[in-house]
Amino acid sequence: MNTGSDEPGEVAVASDETGTEEVHGEQERGLGSRAPEFIKARRLLHVSWQVGVFIIGLAVVVAGIIMLPLPGPGWVVIFGGMAIWATEFVWAQLVLRWTKRKVTEAAQRALDPKVRRRNIILTSIGVVVVAVLVGIYVWKFGIVMPWKIENQ
Repeated sequence: MNTGSDEPGEVAVASDETGTEEVHGEQERGLGSRAPEFIKARRLLHVSWQVGVFIIGLAVVVAGIIMLPLPGPGWVVIFGGMAIWATEFVWAQLVLRWTKRKVTEAAQRALDPKVRRRNIILTSIGVVVVAVLVGIYVWKFGIVMPWKIENQ
């Protein structure tokens, strides 16, 4: 097994005999609170800190949920709220790790040549179907511009 640099702040890449690589470093730090040490040392201050982080994260998640049906980056904001929660809560860190893993797997699947070819074919068929439907509509009803509509 080959390993890269073990210097602090750098990411080490380890590859085994099969050629798969594992990245260690920023992504693999331990679970738990990221609060400063002087806050973690005082129980009341730490609980207050966690309540504040929870409220801020909740506000961001609720804003993201509101943005889902409205214009705005709803899912991005929701995951931002989860990232805020992940600075303090292990459950949020685990959810975020699971989400990152699933997104990475989906991205890898999307880059697969067979999947890309299938997606291109399905998109092309969809475009042709929509074009035919629009053509039939225009042939049957014609194109009437809104500013040329006559009052009946």
